Amino acid sequence: MAMKFRAHDTFFIRKGWLSKGMKYVCNKPDVFIDKNDPPMDVLGIGSNMVKALRYWLQTVGLTIEPNSGRRTQRFTKLGKAIFEHDRFIEETGTLFLLQYKLASNKEDATAWYYFFNEFTMSEFTKEDFVANLQNFVLMNEPNTSVAIRSLNDDFTCIINTYLPKFRSGSPRNNPENNIDCPFGELGLVDVLSKVRRTYKKTIPSVASINPWVALAVIQDQSKGRKEISLNELLTAPCNIGKVFNLDAISMLDLLRVVEKLGEVKIIRTAGLDIIRILSDKDFSACVEMYYSSLNEHN
Repeated sequence: MAMKFRAHDTFFIRKGWLSKGMKYVCNKPDVFIDKNDPPMDVLGIGSNMVKALRYWLQTVGLTIEPNSGRRTQRFTKLGKAIFEHDRFIEETGTLFLLQYKLASNKEDATAWYYFFNEFTMSEFTKEDFVANLQNFVLMNEPNTSVAIRSLNDDFTCIINTYLPKFRSGSPRNNPENNIDCPFGELGLVDVLSKVRRTYKKTIPSVASINPWVALAVIQDQSKGRKEISLNELLTAPCNIGKVFNLDAISMLDLLRVVEKLGEVKIIRTAGLDIIRILSDKDFSACVEMYYSSLNEHN
């Protein structure tokens, strides 16, 4: 398995970045590789940021590039849906969908994948995380050596992704530092102690997770199966429990809301603890349902 560390060049996703990136990919698929019209001029950001933005667009599942030939970018199905329905990424559900893609991207965002799916400490420091991540790399890729600095930078970037600046109490002298990452709105990480520099994962508000978004993830992970144990939903890598930091209680609350859509049934009798999937809607169809359900409310 390929692993990637520090591909973001220490730049976390800034507010407005992804929509700006999508806008340019839509108008100009070769925006990142055009020699005659340098992307720094087009996008109005420095060269390292251009690299980071190009990486993030793909890592959160908005765009793809071919592995060979001209590396133009085009939208994924999810990218198309988001560009069409929420191009400024203002909806929390959009952020949860991107969070799912990011946290399940073992290949391109290995530290994120590890943080949400494999790392089990409830309270931790940077050192805890990095030591555990090093072990994970050794066990999975014994011949790979990753610079400790890259792992440290990944941790810092994860914290900057999920912690609004005012929570982490970082210095505000540089205006660039005041730009938060939109993922901070999801409520997935918090500071335990500024003095000891300890952090914890937090359970987001269940009400902030739209049932269609949760169903999209469940369907994507079910791989066509119609019955899935609650334990798998809670503990399997890349499923709703892990990528959204849910515990058993909050997950059940969320599943009850999903059940009201009439697309799944929770079965907790006869020693079974499963959900039965009644829906034939796949990930993309659930995403479309999510966006059309928003229009009904507006």
